[in-house]
This record gives sequence, structure tokens and C-alpha cells, in this order.
Amino acid sequence: MTVWDDLVGQERVSEQLGAAARDADALVTAATAGTPPPEASKMTHAWLFTGPPGAGRNQAARAFAAALQCVSPDRALGGAPGCGFCDGCHTALVGTHADVTTVAAVGTQILADDMRDTVRKSFTSPANGRWQIILVEDAERLNEKSANAVLKAVEEPAPRTVWLLCAPSIEDVLPTIRSRCRHLNLSTPSVDAVADMLVRREGIEPDVAAAAARATQGHVDRARRLATDPAARERRAAVLRLPQRVGEIGGALKAAQELVDAAAEDAKQLAEEMDAKETEELKAALGAAQGGRMPRGTAGVIKDLEDKQKRRRTRTQRDSLDLALTDLTAFYRDVLALQLGSRVAIANADAEDALERLARDSSPEATLRRIEAIAACRDALDRNVAPLLAVEAMTMALRAG
Repeated sequence: MTVWDDLVGQERVSEQLGAAARDADALVTAATAGTPPPEASKMTHAWLFTGPPGAGRNQAARAFAAALQCVSPDRALGGAPGCGFCDGCHTALVGTHADVTTVAAVGTQILADDMRDTVRKSFTSPANGRWQIILVEDAERLNEKSANAVLKAVEEPAPRTVWLLCAPSIEDVLPTIRSRCRHLNLSTPSVDAVADMLVRREGIEPDVAAAAARATQGHVDRARRLATDPAARERRAAVLRLPQRVGEIGGALKAAQELVDAAAEDAKQLAEEMDAKETEELKAALGAAQGGRMPRGTAGVIKDLEDKQKRRRTRTQRDSLDLALTDLTAFYRDVLALQLGSRVAIANADAEDALERLARDSSPEATLRRIEAIAACRDALDRNVAPLLAVEAMTMALRAG
């Protein structure tokens, strides 16, 4: 199993990254041997991965990072970097490689404070790997200060440093940054490709895999979660029942409250697991005395961690809400397809009765207005509108049609 096996339906991108990894290996080998580097190379110091949600931007970037750090002895015999089994590949893929630094948004933005140490590290030589790699998973969330810090590092990188930036589209990244990156655009994998992956890699029954892939319309991570997690299937079923509950004002408001509460519960469960572990690790690192007493002067460090955890809970809740809104949009998209007699495949075949009933009882114009109401709710959440207010406005608009 090579590092490229997780890139579902991205054969073109895998081929380009594989060629760059081979050239990168040749560059490092030449530098180690003291010989001249190859005249032509497909390798560069900064890459920008874009594509729709679920296409596998982060997975592609991490697979490339693993291939760059590959230390398999087979390379000397003509094997391609990225074996997936050596220590370099394994630690890069699981996120423990000393020379692969991952930056992800804790809250709604990546702050300058979050990037300061990372930018400083980018100017150092690899500790024990072949390259110093900085992987920014949410480049679209860089604010002005953090983006400027990244720009300075990308403009004049260290010789063995590689920046891997991931964003939904090229327009989400500052023009000055993207002009210095090699751009790779990933496409949404086909439903069949995702279903095949679930069968081969996860051992899922073909019927279940096909249903999960169809319901998520090619979103790899969501399809995997839907196929393997009963709780995820129940949450989706609850979301798909929402259009049938907004006929009365009371039902619409209650459905909004339940949707927000479910997202908050998801965030709370994740926070309880991660926050306790992080807090205990930090206290141990600071030398907390037996019984929990902290050394003098450490209160500020603990407060910074608490602020970070609070931002992460907020983002997790909104990400959970966004996932529900995505499912809701797909539901009304299916309604519109039935109303227009489209040949587009129905994503929510398990809710076909509800889809046909709503398609008969409303017009295509009303369905489009409902889809626009969901989009407006997502925009409101992006502007930090209180989640309950945004979702209540949406459910009332769904009721009005």
C-alpha cells in the first residue's frame, strides 16, 4: 500500500505528486553526495492544494509529505518514494514526524500567534528527515497578520523547506501567496470510486458502501463516517426529518433548537476528550505539584490553553451545524430534481417517500427559495451570528417556502 492509495479518484494529482517526489529525492541524494543537482525538476518549495469539500486536499498534502520523507531502501533500487511502510512514511502519515509540522485552525481563524513558532521553524534545517515540511490545512482561515507571516516565509524559504497549503479554492488564498505556489486542483471523486474504496479499505458491505457514497455525493471522509458510525447515520436521519417538521411555527422553532443542541453536544463530547488530555499534559510539562498545585507564573499559560480550547469548541459546533446544513441542502436538491424531472441520481434514496411528497406539495420556485435560505444560514454562521438565531431564521424560511 503506497501513500497515494488514500487519494480516491485523484489519479492525475497522484501522478504529478509522485513525479515531484522522485525529483525531490534526487535533489536530496545529490546534495548528500556532493554532486550537481538535476538540471530539470518538477519539485518546488511551495504547493497549493484546492478542491471541494471531501475531495481529499489534506490527504493529498499529507501523502506528499510522507513521500518526501520516505526512507525506504527500495528507492536506491529504482523504487518510487512513498512506500507507505517505512518510518518516514508512517510517522508523516500519522502526524508524529519531527520534520512535518501541521497547522490547523483552532477557531474560525489561524492567528498570528498560532503561526509564529511555525514560521520560525520553517527557516531551520530538518532535524532527522529529508525535508522540513509545513502543512497548513486551513489556509483560507489565515487572517491578515498570519497570512503576511506565511508570505514572508514562502518568498524566501530555507533550501530544504516545503510549504503545503490547503484551501477550498485558489481565490481563498492571498494573490501574493498563491502566485508563489504550484497549484493542484482536486476534483470530487465519483460515487463509484468512493464506494469501491469503502469496500476495499474498510471492509464495508457493498450495499452499505454504495448508499453512504451516494448520500454524501463523493465526500470521502463523510462517506467513511456514515458507513462505519451508527450515531452519524442517526444524526443524518434526524436532519432529513426536519423538512417534515416545519409546517407549524412551533415545530419549526423546536427543530431549530434541537439542531443547535445536537451540534453543541457533538462539540462538548469532542472537547471533553481533548481538553482534559491537553490540560493534564500541559500541567505535567509545567511541573505541577502533587495534588494539582501549579508553580508560580504559569497561570497565563493555562489561560492561553483555555482560550484556545474555547475557540475550538466554537468551531467544532459550527462545523457540525455546517455538516447538517449540507445534508439539508442535498435533500432539497433531490426535491428539485424530482420536480424538474431531472435524470440526476437521487442522493437520499432512503428518504424517497418524503422527497416525492414534498415535490408534489410544493413548486420548484419554493424549493429554490428554501435552498437559498440554507445558504443564507451558512453565511450568517460565517459572520458569527448566534447559531440559534441563524438556524431559527432558516427553519422559518423553510416553513414559508
